[in-house]
Amino acid sequence: MSLSKKIRMTAAAVVLAVTGLQSVQAAEQFFPLQSYRVGAYAAGGTGFFGGFIDYLNLVNTRDGGVGGVKLTWEEGETQYEVERGVEVYERLKQHPGIASWNPLSVGIAYALIDRVSADKVPLLTINHGRTDTTDGRVFKYVFPLLLNPYSETSGIVNYLASKEGGTDKLKGKKIVVLYHGSPYGKETIPIYELLAKKYGFTVQQIEVPHPGNEQQSQWLTIRRAKPDYVVLRGWGVMNPVALKTAQKTGFPASRIIGNVWSNSEEDVIPAGDAAKGYVAITTVAAGAQYPVIQEIQKTVYDAGKGNLADPKRVGSVYHNLGVLNGILNVEAIRIAQAKFGKRTLTGDEIRWSFENLKIDEARAAALGAKGLFHSINVTWDNHEGNGRVAFQQWDGAKWNVVSDWIAPDWKLLRPIIEKSSEAYAKEKSIKLRTSIND
Repeated sequence: MSLSKKIRMTAAAVVLAVTGLQSVQAAEQFFPLQSYRVGAYAAGGTGFFGGFIDYLNLVNTRDGGVGGVKLTWEEGETQYEVERGVEVYERLKQHPGIASWNPLSVGIAYALIDRVSADKVPLLTINHGRTDTTDGRVFKYVFPLLLNPYSETSGIVNYLASKEGGTDKLKGKKIVVLYHGSPYGKETIPIYELLAKKYGFTVQQIEVPHPGNEQQSQWLTIRRAKPDYVVLRGWGVMNPVALKTAQKTGFPASRIIGNVWSNSEEDVIPAGDAAKGYVAITTVAAGAQYPVIQEIQKTVYDAGKGNLADPKRVGSVYHNLGVLNGILNVEAIRIAQAKFGKRTLTGDEIRWSFENLKIDEARAAALGAKGLFHSINVTWDNHEGNGRVAFQQWDGAKWNVVSDWIAPDWKLLRPIIEKSSEAYAKEKSIKLRTSIND
């Protein structure tokens, strides 16, 4: 064999090796995580992102990824601050193969809406976010999965009505909403006013400045108001402080209804006896008895790969919500692969799959998540998914579900959502979509 031929063959082998390496690297789907492990809201951040990473680890270890595509991720610490969240976005968006953004922060999510739309990558705001992003006709790349703030509010009011014997029995009742002084906390102010007018109850809304570790004056105001119920729309340290301060002022925990970010073990355990009897809304059940959680325990934690520093938090509300967020993301990747091929997907392809994300109770059972959540059915124009909520009560040691799955009042809410989204579309010169192909 001539020297020149050997050189050509060696060069070809090098090209093949490099191409093969690129192929291996390309077979990855990347999750940039704008997490927060320190600061006032670290309990929520560590639990949620820990559960999310645990599920990605489970899928990689058990299945070798999704369709042969490995799931990868990188965290950027935001401390729940908008400026840090944007910095992490701009830094991590350079990575190829991004699946979705999952900031778990209303402020950061608001700051990313225009950016993800330009970059054509989905933004997931599970259980939170800007309410009108439910309207996929306008917000093509934003998905407030499971629950938006308005449907949460409707669910809470419907639950209170069920306790009183019907919506007509709400007339004359007095409800105080104690809300976190942030864009997240203020999101529901107009919908509580609307529902109060519709059903004839009076509502008084009281702000607690960030982070919420001082609430004496607010609870003295509540004591003077003598409401029938207090809705706790809190976050982080604000929640146990509210429960302890309520006890000091003589307001019973059983008359406090927590919102979806006031429903974790980290909210009630620090409050001690003051939390006993407290009720909160939820989209995901607590507990480690679900097969998917048990599998994470066996496959991930028993192998020393768990993300939570304290393994006792496995099965807690925040951890289970992170696992569920992982399920939703991974199922979207499966759906997209079925249409576009088992390869690294583009953000727009995964956006399409989220607009076709359907997990009924049978599929949830197949995923080991029967009872962990109800179901989800996302469409191109409804990015929330018509999710239902349940209510749980703290008995001093654990959460117990105390309601059926409750639906929001969509007939009331959808026109409000569309009015807001259409105003946004007009302001931004966005043409309304008329199908999933737009």
